[in-house]
Order: sequence, then structure tokens, then C-alpha cells
Amino acid sequence: MSNLTIAQFFHWYYPRENNLWLHVKAEAEQLAALGITHVWLPPAYKSAGGDHEAGYAVYDLYDLGEFDQKGSVRTKYGTRDEYLQAIEALHHNGIQVLADVVLNHKTGGDEEETVTVHNVQADNRNQVDSQTYTTKAFTRFTFPGRNKKYSSFIWDWQCFTGTNIDNKITIIHNQYSQNQWDNVPGTEYGNFDYLMGNDVNFRNPYVAEELKNWGKWYAATTGIDGFRVDALKHMNAAFLTAWLQTIREDQKKDMLFIGEYWKGEKEQLLGYINQTNGIIQLFDVGLHYSFQQAAQQGNRFDMRTIFNNTLIANNPALTITFTDNHDTQPLQTIASFIDNWFRPIAYALILLREQGIPCIFYPDLYGAGYAMNDQHVHLDKVPGMELMLRVRKDIAYGKQQDYFDDPHIIGWTRAGDADKAGSGCAVLISNDSSGEKRMMLGQQHKLKTFKDLLGNRNEIVQLNEQGEGTFFVNGGKVSVWVSEKYMP
Repeated sequence: MSNLTIAQFFHWYYPRENNLWLHVKAEAEQLAALGITHVWLPPAYKSAGGDHEAGYAVYDLYDLGEFDQKGSVRTKYGTRDEYLQAIEALHHNGIQVLADVVLNHKTGGDEEETVTVHNVQADNRNQVDSQTYTTKAFTRFTFPGRNKKYSSFIWDWQCFTGTNIDNKITIIHNQYSQNQWDNVPGTEYGNFDYLMGNDVNFRNPYVAEELKNWGKWYAATTGIDGFRVDALKHMNAAFLTAWLQTIREDQKKDMLFIGEYWKGEKEQLLGYINQTNGIIQLFDVGLHYSFQQAAQQGNRFDMRTIFNNTLIANNPALTITFTDNHDTQPLQTIASFIDNWFRPIAYALILLREQGIPCIFYPDLYGAGYAMNDQHVHLDKVPGMELMLRVRKDIAYGKQQDYFDDPHIIGWTRAGDADKAGSGCAVLISNDSSGEKRMMLGQQHKLKTFKDLLGNRNEIVQLNEQGEGTFFVNGGKVSVWVSEKYMP
């Protein structure tokens, strides 16, 4: 079986004029050559910002760039036909597609309604902060541009638990909210049900049914192979589990579900996995912060602890590893971008090891430049990224043996797989000075010669009769040692 590898094929500031869907179509063959098995595409439906918003301010889930709504027909990334053609191109090259889905909230309502609400305290949303009062809110969604095509469902004030009125978070009084937030995993602010916009109330059975119908329609219409689900800690876990199961059963195939539960503590991620019966795999947020800390501390960081308190160290089968994403890139609210010097090291730690499914970030493969409020950002491609992807595709197989026995120089070997010709490799990392480490690949590699594919070291390492050799690394670098026969 080949290694699975996900590519997040977008970033927050991807230019609308570059038409992402056309770019996906053009790159499908090259992505397959690099060993990408799954591509995560951004939200494809119309947002409140029309074609100028990244897709997370959800307006109409059924409008995939087909209807003249919110100032445009297309979304930021292109039209419905272009989206379907991009998926077809990926499928043609053997790549599965993950669609980004945001179920938690809706924004950009079409009509105002009179609603009864009460405010809650900002730091404890379980505490009432006002008398009950009536006011106007844009909670009615009729989607006039779509004119009931695909669905005649009208969203109104009964469909939402809360909203934001005059910069105050409010609970909407209706028969389904019972004047309380929903039971959600997130406990920040007492209860983290509300994130933004109009907060969707999954306790309303008509809402739950509509979203299940939409999910089945979306999967059937686009042919996607799974979902990346946004904002997990803000949604009722029982609803999400049922929603995913409904789509999987309807499609009659084993779809991949991955999700964003933004907490660094492994206990909360493990708890959520148990709560949802393992139906969804989670991004290892704790590992991302471990990478960030290691990059910031330099040689003060003990590399032996890089996987401490991470999801991958506790449930690797349901872990998605990553370096950064659209939320952590520079200029974002939770920006925590990993320093450039450490990025190749971080990618070696997720791409070349046995555990987890890695997800690479678009700018790390293609680079990116953007600006906001006179702040200019340029993100460089990660040196050696394509080479490490090819190693993951062709070579990084077999038994893994760790050499995490030094605070500054760590390494591991992969013994290779008899079914993968030329497989087997050794990886060495330093966050301090240059060094070396004796490591074993196994007798099946006896007397073979190895070179550093990344070109950071020039030595030729010959293994002994037992398949053991001394490998080298430069300070602050990673070296990936592969059979000399594999070298390009």
C-alpha cells in the first residue's frame, strides 16, 4: 500500500484573479507525480463576500458558482463548471478530493426578521447580560438568485441559536434553542457554541434534515471522496457524527473525513475522537505548536520531546499532521507560522515517518505573496519539499527505528519494503551544530551506499554487513539518506 499524502491546495489570501479551480486542473498530473493522494480544496459555495471572500462566511451551500448572488456568479475560486472540471482532473490522475465544509454558521441573510433575544456576557456566555428584548436581525435566507433550485428550504430565525447584534453576542429565543446554547465540545467562554454570523441550531430537526440532504446532494453532484470539516469544537458532536454517517451510507463508499478541532491539548482531541466514535480524523494542533516552539527556541529545545503531548503519539491512526494552514499563516488572527529554518525539519518529521497522514500547505510547495493593510508577506517554497514528497511516495516504507537519544541530533531509519524497489532510508536532524549518528537499516541493505538526497552533506555512506552505517547532518538542517542508486 502506498503512503497517503494530503495537499491543502489553497491559502487564505490566494488571489481571486488567478482562478484556483483552473490552477488545480493544470497541476493535477504533477501532484500525482509527487505522490499526493488527496487534495483538500477550499469552500466551493457562495459566501457573503461573493467572489472576494475565502469561503468561510457561508451564505448558500447549494451555490457552487452557478447563480448571480452576493455580487457575482463565480466564487473566489471560479465557477461551478470549473470546480467540477478540477475534481475530474484530479480523479483522472488517481487523486481523491476532500471538500471543505462549514456547517456551523451562515452569514449575509437576505431579509430582516423581528427576533426575541437576550445578550450574554462576553467572557462567560452562560451568563445573561441583559433583559429579554425584541430587535431586527438578518436571519432570513431565501437565496433569490437560486430561486429554490436544488432545495426550497428557507432559513429563518428558528434555524439559529444565536447571532451578533450591535457587537453583542445574543441568544435567539425560539422553540428549538430553549434560550440556551447547544451542547458543544468547546468550553472557552463557558460555552463556545457561537463563533460568528448566525449560529446554526442543529437541534432544529428541519435544519438537521436539510443539512443531511445537502450533504448527500453535494457528494453525488461533485463526486468528492470526503470532507474536511471546519469548527468542530463549536458544533454538537452527536449531530456531526450522524451527518457524516448519513453521507457515507448514502455514497456507499469509505469516504475520508478529517476535521479541525483547534486545541493543542491531546486530551481534548482524544476525547473528541471517542465522542465521535472515531469517524473523523483530527489535525494534530499540538504538534504544530511543538514545531513552532522548537523553531523559536532553536538549540534550547530538546528535540527528543518533539512528539510529547501530541495526538500522533497517542492515536496515530486518526491523526492528520501538518506544519501550517490558512489559519496560522502570517496576518491571520491565530498566526503561528513556523520559522523558515525549521520548516524542512518539520516536513521531514511528518512526511518521512510511518505514523499519521501528513497534509502539506500550498505556499510550501508553490510559494505565495500577498499584502493586507500595507503589510506585505512573501512565503518561500520549502527547500527540498518536492524531493521529500518523492521519498515519501517511493522510499519511506518499512519498519521504523528511532534514534531519539540526543537533545539536539535525532534520527530514524525506515527498513524498506520488499514490494517497493529501492525503498529504505535514514533521516538525521540537528537543531544545533553539525554531527553524526550510527543507525541501522537492516541486513537487507548490507554494503549498500547512501547519499543525502537534499544535498546538505556530500559524503557517501557505505553500510556494513549488518546494514548499519554512520550518517551525517549539518547544524540546523535535515539530511535524508537514500540508496545511491535512487539519486537523480
